[in-house]
Amino acid sequence: SGWKISKDNFDKNKIRALNRKIAENRFENINGIVVLKEGELLIEEYFNGESRDNLHDPRSVGKSIASTIMGIAIKENYIKSENTLLKDFYDIKAFNNYSQKKDSVSLKSLLTMSSAFKGDDNDYSSIGNEENMYPTKNWVKFALDLPMQEDSKIEEDFAYFTAGVVILGDIIDKSVPKGLVSYADEKLFSPLGITNYRWEYTPQKVGNTAGGIRLRAIDFAKYGQLYKNKGLWNKEQILKKQWVEKSLDKHIEQSLDDGYYGYLFWNKTFIVNKKEYEVSYCSGMGGNKIFIFKDIPFVIVITSSAYNIPNAHSNVDKMMMEYILPAIIETE
Repeated sequence: SGWKISKDNFDKNKIRALNRKIAENRFENINGIVVLKEGELLIEEYFNGESRDNLHDPRSVGKSIASTIMGIAIKENYIKSENTLLKDFYDIKAFNNYSQKKDSVSLKSLLTMSSAFKGDDNDYSSIGNEENMYPTKNWVKFALDLPMQEDSKIEEDFAYFTAGVVILGDIIDKSVPKGLVSYADEKLFSPLGITNYRWEYTPQKVGNTAGGIRLRAIDFAKYGQLYKNKGLWNKEQILKKQWVEKSLDKHIEQSLDDGYYGYLFWNKTFIVNKKEYEVSYCSGMGGNKIFIFKDIPFVIVITSSAYNIPNAHSNVDKMMMEYILPAIIETE
C-alpha cells in the first residue's frame, strides 16, 4: 500500500458489524473505508465491487484540492494572496449584471462560499445553481455574468456556490506556469507519490475544480494526512502551515451541516459517548468524505457512490459515530 501498517488495536467486532450492515445495503453504496492513525494504516476495507486500485469519483471532495493548489500558488507568489480581488484577474465590467459590489469580491470569499453572487446550489430555483452552469459552453462566463445578491454580505453570508470554485480554478490556471493540471501534478500529486488519478475538464479544457477529480481511496488518505501534518510531507513543506490552519479554520457559519466552513473545507463536531471530537473535512455528493481530526491522531476516508440518495451524508455520520469512532477511540 505504500503505508506503514499500524500495530495498534481497534474493536474488530464493531468493524465487522459495520461491514455486515454495508453488505446488507443498510448503509447504501459504500465503496471504501480507510483509517490512518498517526500516519500509519489502521483499517482498509472495500465494498460493492471496488478495490484498492479503483479510481473513485468523490464529487465535491475535489473542491478542497482547488484550495490546496491556491495555497501553493500563493506560497510561490504566482497569486498575491487570498485577499486579492476578482477584478484583478478579469475585466468585471465586460460581463453581464455588473455592479460595484462585484468589484469587492475576493478570492477568500470564493474559498469560503461567501462571495454574495446570486448562486446557491441548495436552491434549485437559484439562477446560479450549478445545474444551470453545466449545460453552458463557458462556465466561467456563466459565473461572472451572474448578478449579485443585494442582501448578502461578502465574506459573511454563506451560500454553497460551485460556480465560484470554477472561477478559482480558472484563476489558478491563468496564474501558474503550464496551467492548473500540470502545476497540481508537479507541486502536489508527485511529491505525495500519487501517480494514478484522473481529472475531469471544463468546456475550456481547464481541470474541473467543481469536483470529480478521481483518485484511489488510499491516495485520498495521503491528501488528508498532508493536512494532518500541517502541510509537511517527507520533510518537504508542500503547503505553508498557516495556510493549512486557515483552510481548516471556522471562517463562516453554515447551516447545511451544523457547523462551519473554511477554505473549501467543512468543520463540525462529532459527539461519541458524550465526548466531543472536532473535525475538518472534505465532502462530496453521495457521502464521500475525508475527515481530518483536530485533537485525535486520525484521518478517515469514506468513498461512496450513493450519489442521489437523500440520506447518504447522514448514513456516513451514523457510521462514524456508531461504529468507526467507537472502534478506534476506545482502544486508545
